[in-house]
Amino acid sequence: MVYKIENNEGVITFTIDRAEKRNAVNDEVMEGFKEVITYIKGNKDVRFLVITGAGDQAFCSGGDLSEFHQLKTEEQAFGMLSKMGNILYDLATLHVPTIALINGAAVGGGCEIATACDFRLVASRVKCGFIQGTLSITSGWGGGTYLFERGLPHDRALKMLIDSKKYNAKLLYEIGWATSIFEGPKEQALEEFIGDMRKIHPDVHQAYKGIELRKWKESNIYERVMEEIRLCAKLWESDAHNEAVNRFLNKSK
Repeated sequence: MVYKIENNEGVITFTIDRAEKRNAVNDEVMEGFKEVITYIKGNKDVRFLVITGAGDQAFCSGGDLSEFHQLKTEEQAFGMLSKMGNILYDLATLHVPTIALINGAAVGGGCEIATACDFRLVASRVKCGFIQGTLSITSGWGGGTYLFERGLPHDRALKMLIDSKKYNAKLLYEIGWATSIFEGPKEQALEEFIGDMRKIHPDVHQAYKGIELRKWKESNIYERVMEEIRLCAKLWESDAHNEAVNRFLNKSK
């Protein structure tokens, strides 16, 4: 099993459990996301969803290129990208607060997953970034769209995407991407963060989330996410992308 789902008094923790692959997302991880989202939608006792990664090196390194590089055409790429894009949309529009507990590097698609969450708790030693540009593609799961919805100054959000590099925790907090920075065990950081929220009836949480989700619906966020994914799919089949991925995979061997 490449993921774990745990329920601690209504706090659901979804852990990507592929530490040897830097918690990269493959089809099985996608199915795990679908499983936990379906569970939350059907259980009123759930109060929070927490997403994290196994080990202490990576939260998530994005899509597993050793598997997804087999996809060559725009159509093939769109199939994979839109599958995960729809999963992230369901995550972003859940009725309960969602928390990315970032214990290690969150890069590429991993940064998109974290951005789709309501809150991002970042370990002080880690770096995160939308590094897709180094592979000659754009964000492909909707992360760029969610980034512009997260309240960062426009120039900061745009530069984060265009830089295509990893930012340290201090800078992530300064620009408004990181909700907080923590030292020590991630479990302790999570408990401290949700301590006050636990005291509030979950109906209140869901009511406030509903305000945000109504705004998103009115601004056609789903359609905007799909347009972002289509753009990435077009770039996916380019020679520049294939050459960049080959260099990356050869370097990783």
